[in-house]
Amino acid sequence: MLDRWGRWASLTGALFTVLLVVGFFSGSETPEPTAGPGKVVAYYAAHVSSTETSALVLAVAVLVLVLWAAALTSYLRRTPAARGPELLVLPGAVLLAAGGLTLAALEFAIAHNIHHLSAETARTMNILSDELFLPLIAGGFLFALGSGLAILRGAALPRWLGWVAIVIGVVALVPPISFFALLALGIWSLIVSILIYIRLGAPESSEAVRVPAPAI
Repeated sequence: MLDRWGRWASLTGALFTVLLVVGFFSGSETPEPTAGPGKVVAYYAAHVSSTETSALVLAVAVLVLVLWAAALTSYLRRTPAARGPELLVLPGAVLLAAGGLTLAALEFAIAHNIHHLSAETARTMNILSDELFLPLIAGGFLFALGSGLAILRGAALPRWLGWVAIVIGVVALVPPISFFALLALGIWSLIVSILIYIRLGAPESSEAVRVPAPAI
């Protein structure tokens, strides 16, 4: 029963990827931090619905990420030699989710209240939504590093996925390309999620039955 629940729980990784992609691409690119108050107000006034939708979907995505991290941690711990690094996965996901929820809440608040905010207030909130990215990249780094090291130490997944995870974690620490690292983490999660689902559904290999030799 636990294996069956663990198998279905592994699909939260695929769900996270789908929600992440929908959230990213359902909205438009928000104004740069250097954008003037008038431009910020004009943008959000013209994109209220899409911004609110994108923020809500991304909020759900990072919550599902925490569930996926719990399922992944459980799977990685099945291999005793891999234990240790997997302890970074769930805290990393929680940190990433906290950052994601904060940014999503800011963008939703701007769009939802744009007609009641002063131009300067809207600009300040837009700057915050663009610059409060440190929890995201820190969480992504811990999640990817813990996963990658656990796989390289023997977890039942292809080793190349471990190296890819570590590269994603390192790239996440470089702000100009952190966005692409988070998207790559989503693709990585999709692949790993499907592999775990398949492996937990495969019949266990049975040991050959030894027939005792007849007594002479």
